[in-house]
Amino acid sequence: MKSQWIPKLLISGVVLPALLWGGYTTLGTVPGERGALTSTGIVYYVAPTGSDSNPGTQNYPWRTIQKAADTLTAGDTVYIRAGIYKEGVSPQNSGSADNYIVYAAYPGEIVTIDGASVTLPEWNGLFNLVGQDYIRVSGLRVINAGPGPHNPGILVEDASYILIAHNYVYNSSDSGIMVWNSDHVSVAHNEIEGACYGGYNEGISVGRTDTFEVKYNHVHHSIKEGVCAKDGASNGKVFGNHVHDTDAVGIYVDAQTEYTYNIDVFENVVHDIAANGFVVASEQGGTLENVKLYNNVAYNNKWVGFDVSSCCIALHPMSNVQIINNTSYDNGWDSWGGGIALDNPQAEGIVIRNNICSQNLYFQIAVDPTVPVQNVTVDHNLIDGYRGTEGEIYGNNYVTGNPMFDHAAGGNFHLQQGSPAIDNGSSTAAPPTDFEGHARPYGAGYDIGADEYIDFTDFVYLPVIFRK
Repeated sequence: MKSQWIPKLLISGVVLPALLWGGYTTLGTVPGERGALTSTGIVYYVAPTGSDSNPGTQNYPWRTIQKAADTLTAGDTVYIRAGIYKEGVSPQNSGSADNYIVYAAYPGEIVTIDGASVTLPEWNGLFNLVGQDYIRVSGLRVINAGPGPHNPGILVEDASYILIAHNYVYNSSDSGIMVWNSDHVSVAHNEIEGACYGGYNEGISVGRTDTFEVKYNHVHHSIKEGVCAKDGASNGKVFGNHVHDTDAVGIYVDAQTEYTYNIDVFENVVHDIAANGFVVASEQGGTLENVKLYNNVAYNNKWVGFDVSSCCIALHPMSNVQIINNTSYDNGWDSWGGGIALDNPQAEGIVIRNNICSQNLYFQIAVDPTVPVQNVTVDHNLIDGYRGTEGEIYGNNYVTGNPMFDHAAGGNFHLQQGSPAIDNGSSTAAPPTDFEGHARPYGAGYDIGADEYIDFTDFVYLPVIFRK
């Protein structure tokens, strides 16, 4: 049980997100993720003690998950009992709009799909969802996908209306979860660890996919990027994710060769990355357009908290990128690194506003001298620790001083009373809520940074029980 503050006007049942960022909490929900899964069709069962010649009932379960994958039709559910299943799984049928096919761990039990003894074809996932629609995959441990360089743990390709939720994916040669050439996909509440040992893609990769959400995932300890929306991704949201201890960018939006547009990145925490925290880029010349980064926190990353990149060829077009109300703290490990960097002289319509840039190593906000001044707007940021290095700027209507975080060393970036960030932001294009969903503005004006300061003398303290 956890307790939290509830505003006096909201005690009739509205529960706000958890207040402390240290000790990451995810409270977002996807319908049908938790508790008993309803079914309009037949409920089947798989267990290590079963047989594929059985009828798949609770008393006479099947032995393999693939038997279920060959059998389930629209509306059917398979509950998988505890155990280790040494097989790849490829669903054969689609559900329909009101009749999803559900693959789920039996409630309260640990189900492991282990590919250590499985030789997957190249470009196949260990759970290989290709060409099917209206499917939900929930509560599985998917480990040891390989051995080729392109074997994701869970692959969604050429698919529509897919939910991948509450799974743990470990030690995959390619992405932990890859979504490609699909639409209406939700990747929610998964944990990805040890992805991409073959050297390709990212912990969670979404490419050439329209209308998607990547939310409330925990991605860590992988040799490549954490989360990436790329190469023709569109109309997507990346939010509530916790990414740390990866060897490449934490959260990446990259056009690569395709038109990539309408991507919102918000309420994420990225830290201890051996590269940049958040990056927007066009590595191979595709146009990137309409990207918003807001209410994010980047801290203790090796290079830059937020970067508008000029990687990797001569052409990298992008426009309408907003970096608003973020917190960038203590980035830069060795001799270089900073808070927010604009490196791309071809980028147009760049807005850097209402951000806290505090105690970053080499600069707080830096704009490459080749960037045309008419292409960028920098205003109402809090600068703590101006270094005077090449390209470093204050921008307009800036504020200086210690932002007075509650406990930055512990990952808690709430503002204390008296912070110069309070009420000194701009309302222009500011998000209507903060990192935790509190309404902006709370006081006389909009605050700077990801947190909107709340004076809890206006609040009552009531216990709230968070139920999974």
